Amino acid sequence: MIKLLPLILFIFYFLPVRAQAPNLDAVKTTQAIKIDGNLDESAWKDAKPATNFTITYPTFGKPSKRKTEVKILYDNTAVYVGAYMYDDPAEIRKQLTARDVLFLQDADVFTVEMDTYNDKQNGFLFSISAAGVQGDAKISGNNDFTWDAVWESKVSIKTDGWVAEMKIPFSAIRFPKTNVQDWGLQFVRFKRKTNENSTWSVEDPNISGNINQWGHWKGLQNISPPLRLSFLPYLSGGVRVSPAAKGNFTEYLKSGGMDVKYGINESFTLDMTLIPDFAQVQSDNTVLNLSPFEVKYDEHRPFFTEGTELFNKAGLFYPRRIGAQPGGLFDVLALARDSAQYKILKNPGITRLYNATKISGRTKHNLGIGVLNALAATMNARLENENTGEKINIETEPLTNYNIIVLDQAFKNRSSLTFTNTNVLRKGNSRNADVAGLDLGLFDKKNIYEFAFSGRYSAIWGKDGNKNGYRTDASYNKISGKFQYTLTTSVLSDSYDPNDLGFLYNNNGVTGVANVSYNIFTATKHFLNQRYRLRFSNAYLYNPFKWERLSISSSNYLLFKNFWDVTFEFFTQPFWSNDYFEPRTPGKFLKHPPIYFGTMHGSTDSRKKLYYEYNYSYGESPLPNDPYYKVENGLRYRFNDKFQVNADLNVSEDKGNWGYVYRDVNGLPIIGERNVRTDISTLGLNYNFDSKMNINVRVRHYWSQVHYTNFFDLKDDGYWTVKPFTPGYDQNFNTFNLDMFYTWDFLLGSRITLAWKNALGSNINIDGMLNNSYYKNFRQIFQNPHSNEVTLKIVYYLDYLSLKKNKK
Repeated sequence: MIKLLPLILFIFYFLPVRAQAPNLDAVKTTQAIKIDGNLDESAWKDAKPATNFTITYPTFGKPSKRKTEVKILYDNTAVYVGAYMYDDPAEIRKQLTARDVLFLQDADVFTVEMDTYNDKQNGFLFSISAAGVQGDAKISGNNDFTWDAVWESKVSIKTDGWVAEMKIPFSAIRFPKTNVQDWGLQFVRFKRKTNENSTWSVEDPNISGNINQWGHWKGLQNISPPLRLSFLPYLSGGVRVSPAAKGNFTEYLKSGGMDVKYGINESFTLDMTLIPDFAQVQSDNTVLNLSPFEVKYDEHRPFFTEGTELFNKAGLFYPRRIGAQPGGLFDVLALARDSAQYKILKNPGITRLYNATKISGRTKHNLGIGVLNALAATMNARLENENTGEKINIETEPLTNYNIIVLDQAFKNRSSLTFTNTNVLRKGNSRNADVAGLDLGLFDKKNIYEFAFSGRYSAIWGKDGNKNGYRTDASYNKISGKFQYTLTTSVLSDSYDPNDLGFLYNNNGVTGVANVSYNIFTATKHFLNQRYRLRFSNAYLYNPFKWERLSISSSNYLLFKNFWDVTFEFFTQPFWSNDYFEPRTPGKFLKHPPIYFGTMHGSTDSRKKLYYEYNYSYGESPLPNDPYYKVENGLRYRFNDKFQVNADLNVSEDKGNWGYVYRDVNGLPIIGERNVRTDISTLGLNYNFDSKMNINVRVRHYWSQVHYTNFFDLKDDGYWTVKPFTPGYDQNFNTFNLDMFYTWDFLLGSRITLAWKNALGSNINIDGMLNNSYYKNFRQIFQNPHSNEVTLKIVYYLDYLSLKKNKK
């Protein structure tokens, strides 16, 4: 027995111990409850309180010293939650923020989470801050805060704490149609002064997953999903002034349309947008792209971010493909540039959508079904021959139909099987695409190990050519405990292409990855949290099968007791590697020398008015004069509970950047050695009048300068020989954007938005020889013409049940 003692201690130390999840009996009320933040109705006395919260952060496992009592009721139409957070009123933080922007702000927050199908994989989250700001999300692997439901809440400050009261209509959530139901349930309290996060049901950070650790709300009886039908009609108008070769070009913008949400049954919802208007979204963080791969930009359009968790599960959906920049945009610009006789009258920069529709939901047998369809209009540019006066139309994007179908079957123990199909059909049959994917995730009963497998098959056909390809991924992972690891292998054929509706940087690869990590979530003498990571990756080209590179990286995250944090990272490719993509020529590859990178990044205590975050990186290779450095600095100052300012300044320089420049007369790639300097400055201002009204301003200037020092011919073995220098390939790239949004949620679900967007003209080139510093380029920004766009959009929420009730 004594000989087995070390093994027993090892098991208890490394394997998580799961506490028994708590239960609450469901209590149904017939009394009307007024949402006023007071909890003075007698019905609240009938509900048993949820108490005894356990700390999950910054250190795990101890009972919270701050008393929290939560009661929950329901009737035939809604769920009611009343929470009393006992505290010293002087310690309650109440910063006003925009909706859903609650965490890492200076505000105390209460959250209720519900797993209405009790499948331990999907749920709903509703949060309220002590300032009365709402936040909500769908939970499915990640929290989707772009989902906005319509629900009521109120907070009040008492002499011994603060109270949050919520009314969550059944129309805001989905649940099965059964007589007696048990739901997963969790209550969370966050106290900003101490950064303490505590939960009613213990959530051990050493155990994979959160929903699977929730408690239960048992015995909901005779509740019926209501008719879910709402309309969001909108009107928008404005003006856009853009610089042109001959003065300014003025456009008057006007649009109107409607979003419709309809509950097909208790589980499924249809979302439709008719004549959508996506003008009032944040500008992209445009960059100078010197790589052979496409740049991936974030999606900001609400329809394609809200409630898309099913469509995103397989990673085959990149919504920016829908309504993207017309494919023939630059061909028209080139025609006008190369032929002086043509003047552009119209050349749309985005593709207009006729409509887009989503149907999604989950059956009582835990089968998730999602269908998305979007129809993009034909886009035409219009040009005029200035010699003859003839006007011509050039099609820049054909009429295109986009489809996604997802079937996601959830099993016990968080396991699942998912089928995804994406399909793109273009009028004229120039290029059509179909991608099918199958994803399997299996977890053991104790939630310690996971096996995952995925397979993809893509088919491209049409006048531009046909090709088929595949991708497979498999991994075996230890996902719980202080010590965790993952073993992954991926195979991508050279003809696999999901990019008509998905996003993939490159295909044609075989990769093996091993990760190990060790996590400490309990306090030690100097630290509150510690995380250690080590990663190995070995990559080959798929066709022909040739070795590419070996990568090794490590990281060490430390959270100090004063809530400052620091992470140390090291990355190396210790051997000469083979880059088969940078030459952009089949059969050619570029040798890269060994590289060594060191990084330190972290931040100060975010509770303070002044908050600082940083990232310092330095890299080297054996080649002479080949250093790389990056310095990123971010400051945030909170003047009061309504107003804060953020400023970021990032500088990087790679003095030995090697890459493709052009092709010689024989079509062979010419490689250049270049110095790439990039400066990015961002300024953000946020002012919140109250919990429903705010102004956000964001200003960004991006400058990147490329200076070539040598040109080379590429040899067959990947090395190079010097060739005569050809001037004229240096680049000086600037972008500037100013976005200002005034938002007022004047009624539940209804919003007025006033937007002003200012940008440096797209055809402006600033001379890099005369302006060889960031300051000189920044000054030139304001000496060149800008485009300006001002729009006003009004959205009004109409709920069928409320309209029907008012008529009575």
